[in-house]
Amino acid sequence: MHRLQGKYALITGASQGLGREIAIAYAQEGVAGIAIVARSGERLAEVRDACRQAAGRLRLNEIAPQTKVLSIVADLVRQEDIERVVATTLSEFNGRLDILVNNASAIGPSPMPFLLDYPLEDFRNVINTNLIAPFLLIKKALPAAIENGGSIINVTSDAGVTGYPGWGAYGISKFGIEGMSQTWAAELEESNVRVNWVDPGNMNTAMHRAAEPEEDPTQWADPVDVTEVFVYLASDESQNVNGQRFQAQEENWGLEEARSLMTVNQ
Repeated sequence: MHRLQGKYALITGASQGLGREIAIAYAQEGVAGIAIVARSGERLAEVRDACRQAAGRLRLNEIAPQTKVLSIVADLVRQEDIERVVATTLSEFNGRLDILVNNASAIGPSPMPFLLDYPLEDFRNVINTNLIAPFLLIKKALPAAIENGGSIINVTSDAGVTGYPGWGAYGISKFGIEGMSQTWAAELEESNVRVNWVDPGNMNTAMHRAAEPEEDPTQWADPVDVTEVFVYLASDESQNVNGQRFQAQEENWGLEEARSLMTVNQ
């Protein structure tokens, strides 16, 4: 049995980069259903096909039943789109939602200005995408997650623990994700929903290349190489892990007790 067999997942920012690779990794682990969300329908279609291909290889080996892949075009700045995303997902998955990955992020203007010169509308857009949208998605998805048990995984950044010049609204939004994740984890501690957050580190993605055009992207990790922690946190192996910050590219994911936690839950 594969690690995510029988589970249903919702992944935002899934049309490219890390979100794309998480979706494919979940399909490879036999997830029953994946809702992939992004603004680009064309790119989502490519990811949907890649997920179906990955799941199809499992079916050929009679390892897992068919994976349902649902692609939803949405702008997470819009509250009505967020409500539609969750409602559509629950409708298509018969009320089930076991895994929520809040991956979608906006970087803001490129090159990124200092806060003194940051346009207000750009600031609002980044905060709405990176912080308000995950907050609303968790609120809307929580009843289903509580009913069946579930895992909420928020994507953070080193810019959410250290303030860097020029990272402006993005860094502020990730500071918010860090605090919000800790608060959700504490408030849900007595439920069967766990909340953890992952810093994937420097990755060779379009967003990162736009943020640091002067850097050499070949020195950064390929997103496919940091997906294992997302599979672990989505699986029952992490059922007793709550309120932890993971660093995808660090030994033991940067968590002192990570290896012992993994051993206990395997």
